[in-house]
Amino acid sequence: MSGSRAQRLAARRAERRRAARRHAMVAAASVVVAVGAATGMMSAVGDGGGSDRARPGVTASPRLEPLPAVPSPSPSATKSPSPEAGPGEEEKQKEKEKASPEPSASRIEKKRRTTPVSTRLYRHPDSQVLNWLRANPDDPRRAVIESRIADQPAAVWFADHSPDSLTSRVRAVASGGAAQGRTPVLVPYAIPDRDCGGHSQGGAPDLGAYDAWIDRFAAGLGTGEVIVILEPDSIAQSACLSAGQRADRFASLARAGRVLKEANPRARVYFDAGHSGWHAPAKQAGWLRQAGAASAASSDGIFSNVSNFHGTADEIAYDRAVLDALGGPSGLGAVIDTSRNGAGAPADGEWCDPAGRKVGRAPTLSTGEAGIDGYLWVKLPGESDGCKGTPGTFTPSYAYDLAR
Repeated sequence: MSGSRAQRLAARRAERRRAARRHAMVAAASVVVAVGAATGMMSAVGDGGGSDRARPGVTASPRLEPLPAVPSPSPSATKSPSPEAGPGEEEKQKEKEKASPEPSASRIEKKRRTTPVSTRLYRHPDSQVLNWLRANPDDPRRAVIESRIADQPAAVWFADHSPDSLTSRVRAVASGGAAQGRTPVLVPYAIPDRDCGGHSQGGAPDLGAYDAWIDRFAAGLGTGEVIVILEPDSIAQSACLSAGQRADRFASLARAGRVLKEANPRARVYFDAGHSGWHAPAKQAGWLRQAGAASAASSDGIFSNVSNFHGTADEIAYDRAVLDALGGPSGLGAVIDTSRNGAGAPADGEWCDPAGRKVGRAPTLSTGEAGIDGYLWVKLPGESDGCKGTPGTFTPSYAYDLAR
């Protein structure tokens, strides 16, 4: 980003995109049909009607090669127009890395963890895409959608304020991962004044209730490896709050990080860094610092690109710049949502199911990149933003376009 006007325009576009995308995720949570867990990215659902999301796990992260088009007899599978495939992201990343400055030594020299860390991510057994596969065994798109999307690991969202059933729902996901020796990814998404009153408004009624909600969330984490994506947009989208409200929210987020890590010392907690098309790294780092992201007692680093399309190379460069500006322990790292960024962000800034997008790098905790702890699928490919299907619901034609 260069120039204050460009930054303001980018910020406005980003906030509109995030608001609509968060709306899609909350909408998905309301249409869950589950036995223990399901919805969109996958959701763990309790008897209290709460909505949370999850997804699928692989052990390595090879690039997914393009597949040939498969005709579908289903009217919903009408192909959407998409541009000719450009150069692969691998080539784009190499070019970006050559052009971008080297990261600081403090980021290259990441600390070695004293306990073994599983590199295998957890695939939750229920989701909208898995429900679709079971209901459509003869659909000609099935093999592509299954191998490219349904078989991948994914995050589990907890997007409601249902404290009575929260601990058991979190425990079900955490214990499921532990039983397989895999690492689940969990997303608490209940901060008060969520989405600045936009499409995805909601969450806990106040910060006191949120603190109590986090306590119950932490109680279900168990003792195994878990990754927590703490409150998407809670920091990057906080400009709508007054200075006092922002300080109170950041204090509550810092407390949340401490509570989560005290409850399970093997939990890795990452804080919201927005994405490379939003705030300047120094500004985002300043907010992150206020929210406790530079403290080893509450944070393992940052996450970026949740539900967005920015290319992996752009996110790597951005995250390293944010981490450098943030300071803190040398072991702080970043995780990136690569679920739909295989073709990068649309040049026109379109956010709603834009044509020509592709799934990105497969989820993994072995990136080979200094300072980058993982590539995750926090948004399930195929969940519509609202233009190719009902917001938040799995749309097979969109999933197929992304996957092939």
